[in-house]
Amino acid sequence: MRVAIVTESFPPVFNGVANSVVRVLETLKAEGHEAIVIAPTTPGKYFNGFRTYRVPSLPLFQFQLGLPNPMVSKILDDFKPDVVHAASPVLLGAQAVAWADRNNVPAVAIFQTDIAAYTERYGFKLLRPLVDRAMANFHAGATINLAPTTEVRDYLLRLGLANVEVWGRGVDLELFHPNRKSSEAVAELRSKFAPDEQKIVGFVGRLAAEKQVDRFSELFDIPNTSFVIVGDGPERLNLEQKFQGAKVHFVGKQSGEELANHYASFDAFVHFGTEETFGQTIQEAQAAGVPVIAPASGGPKFLIESGVSGYLVDPTIKNGFTPVLAELLDSEYLLSRIGEGGRRKVLDKSWAANNAKLLEFYASAMEMSKQSILSELLVA
Repeated sequence: MRVAIVTESFPPVFNGVANSVVRVLETLKAEGHEAIVIAPTTPGKYFNGFRTYRVPSLPLFQFQLGLPNPMVSKILDDFKPDVVHAASPVLLGAQAVAWADRNNVPAVAIFQTDIAAYTERYGFKLLRPLVDRAMANFHAGATINLAPTTEVRDYLLRLGLANVEVWGRGVDLELFHPNRKSSEAVAELRSKFAPDEQKIVGFVGRLAAEKQVDRFSELFDIPNTSFVIVGDGPERLNLEQKFQGAKVHFVGKQSGEELANHYASFDAFVHFGTEETFGQTIQEAQAAGVPVIAPASGGPKFLIESGVSGYLVDPTIKNGFTPVLAELLDSEYLLSRIGEGGRRKVLDKSWAANNAKLLEFYASAMEMSKQSILSELLVA
């Protein structure tokens, strides 16, 4: 199979979209498929053995927005893909979907970033209907649209899209593992973050307004607790200033083994963001056996069974997270039980299993496209 991946984010940028594409490429390589990548950023001409193409872009909400251009059509014409994979399509992805539609090539469009919600967060609420309509147009020509949760699927259906299915995200069950907690590297981190053997409460993610990391200040009155913020972004300086004097450690962006060690050093993971379409870092914390507390909003609702694999809290209640976290940290039994429950929740969500479903969607899109062409020929 020849797969053309057109993505709005790709390394050296690191976010949920880029990470998902990298994992898809790993699966395609393992299965012996051919692929190319078209993106606004690339680490070089090749990535993991696959040819990559960098296109012009503009910054938008701290992202690079890929711009449509004739080069994209030329690349696709030359590659002759069996299927086009549009990852979180905006302008660039929409061009690829339109190319696929014109050339009778099946396209699978992955909804991952709720741009419309960003317009509200950044003070452009009146533009929400226009952005919703634009997102519908970006996805309209796809053979199959994939949503990360049933809630997002219903949103896409309300926008008028057809052939919407649910495809979540995988998690690295070997990298993020409870056994790591007993390692020397994690012991060193705990000694650094909690020299007096305090409990450690952590967060991992991009430091942007929509993540609502500023709400961590609600938790600072919990005694014998240290806080660790993993990640970087436009809000980091503001957060460092706001949290000055509190026991908060900002460690910047981490990846690979270092990221896994940081998760393993946490006693609990807290996420305040109410605008997550999915919540990949929640899955990573669960895989690591770290109890998670998150808002009963958006993606977390589909990742957590409250009281079993984490806790969901009404985000509209001021200081509502505090008593839940305090009770959790005060009980070794709860920490162990909820941590184990989170790990069990993701045991069937390895990247291999997750991406096997994606390959099935590719095959379905190809069959749907073939049937459509046959129908047109019969009518003619």
